[in-house]
Amino acid sequence: MVSRVRVWLNRTYAENVFFMDQLRRNPGDRAVEIHATHGDPDSPVLAAADTAELEPEGLSPAAYVEYALNVCARRSIDVFVPRLHQAAVVAHRAEFEAAGTALLAPPPEAVAVFQDKVIAYEAVQAIGVPVPPWWRVRNADELLAAVQELEAGGHKACFKPASGAGGVGFRVITRAPFSLLHLDGFPTPYVQLELVLRALREADEPVDWLVMPRLEQPEVSVDCLTGRDNLVRLAVGRTKSGRRRGFTLHEQFVEPARRIAEGFGLHHLSNIQFRMFGERPVLMDVNTRPAGGLHQLSLCGVNAPWAAVRLALGDDPGEIVPPFLGQDYTVVSAPRQVRPVSIPPQRTAAEPAPLLPAVPSPAPVGPTAQVLPL
Repeated sequence: MVSRVRVWLNRTYAENVFFMDQLRRNPGDRAVEIHATHGDPDSPVLAAADTAELEPEGLSPAAYVEYALNVCARRSIDVFVPRLHQAAVVAHRAEFEAAGTALLAPPPEAVAVFQDKVIAYEAVQAIGVPVPPWWRVRNADELLAAVQELEAGGHKACFKPASGAGGVGFRVITRAPFSLLHLDGFPTPYVQLELVLRALREADEPVDWLVMPRLEQPEVSVDCLTGRDNLVRLAVGRTKSGRRRGFTLHEQFVEPARRIAEGFGLHHLSNIQFRMFGERPVLMDVNTRPAGGLHQLSLCGVNAPWAAVRLALGDDPGEIVPPFLGQDYTVVSAPRQVRPVSIPPQRTAAEPAPLLPAVPSPAPVGPTAQVLPL
């Protein structure tokens, strides 16, 4: 009898409820039990898991690794998918393996390269992958110089943190004066240059921003599954242009993504994003973790989460070619359960009581969906 697989997802995105669904619906019909931890007691990830618990707040990266090793031993975790404190966790891979837990994450060297976007851009340029022009700025004068140079070339300037995930901190520079027009409709990412410069000059410490031209659509996110032998098993692009989403295997996106995943050893699941600079795609970002939209590959007949778990356990799925590319689609909201009663507040560091034990989560009621074909 084949044993069940115990998978742990630590503080992760709400969209990963679909990652969990796909693990349970694996084509081998293997039993999967999922443990989830989070800082938000009302995260749908906790409700979707078989067992769940709140994470202690305020832990340093080193203390979090100790906590994670304890969870893996206490819950008999076979595969750990770390998002929070990923860099610290992967630096202790040998200790997790000694505890019988495989890490579904790249090695520390690969994680380190892509934590800082400037280091990442310099590294991928060295292997021939195109990147947009960029400036690293720390104060108002450096920002103004970068914006002026971009505008002289006919580009709109934007900025984002040099380190960070997703669209957090992304803004587009405008010189249009603030008016009632900016209070009409929904909020936008546009921000007045004079306001940004004033904020920088009044700040008590420097910023660490990357300034670049605003890149155009389509945005293409290539989901990659790479073995510890540095060979890619799966690479499929998900396209986004406004509301419309789709899939692509076009070499102008997939080939540089493969080059990055294999060249830097982005083992297991990664997500490599491109946008257009003029007529050519350039690298926008590299995520050393599963993308929130990874489950959308199910529209191409691919169960990427399960293939990744198999690979982490040493059961190589081999090269995975989508049997078809799904039709274009869009993303819509759908209800997901939260726990009927919120998990009680956790203890503070000053209290001697033990951490909350894991508690079973309720089974989901009825089917849900996040994507619908157009």
